[in-house]
Amino acid sequence: MLIHGPSGCGKSTFLNLLSGMLTPQEGEICILGQDIVKLSRRQQDRFRAQHTAYIFQQFNLIPYLNAIENIELESQFSGNNNPVGKTSAGEMLERLNLPKPCWQQAVRELSIGQQQRVAIARALLKKPKLLLADEPSSALDAKNRDDFMRTLKSLLEELDCSLLMVSHDEALQAHFECIQAFENIVQRGVK
Repeated sequence: MLIHGPSGCGKSTFLNLLSGMLTPQEGEICILGQDIVKLSRRQQDRFRAQHTAYIFQQFNLIPYLNAIENIELESQFSGNNNPVGKTSAGEMLERLNLPKPCWQQAVRELSIGQQQRVAIARALLKKPKLLLADEPSSALDAKNRDDFMRTLKSLLEELDCSLLMVSHDEALQAHFECIQAFENIVQRGVK
């Protein structure tokens, strides 16, 4: 699903609510059949680590670590019982068209588009059931955006993972079957 709306309308806040990083003042948020509002903070963290992944708008990478180290670190922090190895991290980076020489560079030395691919690889290697994505193609030109979307959709199908993406880029609509304007979601609520 793509949720589109202008910058500053609350799309990132919406994703933070869905991920359990923010708590609503009222209501419920059911993700994969679980009302995450009723969970303790620790249970929310565990649920998020086991079932969802988040591609942040600002990537949240450790700047002095290289691409592989950033991906491996996520596995350690998430408490994932299946740690990500260098081979699978490399395979994912290859699928996302990040050249091998970039894998060993500190991520601060990579372009924004390259950092974005590292963040996406990190999220997908968790094999989540739900991927929340906040403007993941914003640093890409039109051709690279479309190539990226085709690759991402293929990877998500292989992983049997659902995608909820928010963006101001209406050109992304061509890649989605389900599209909602953020203002419509705010007006009527989400089911």
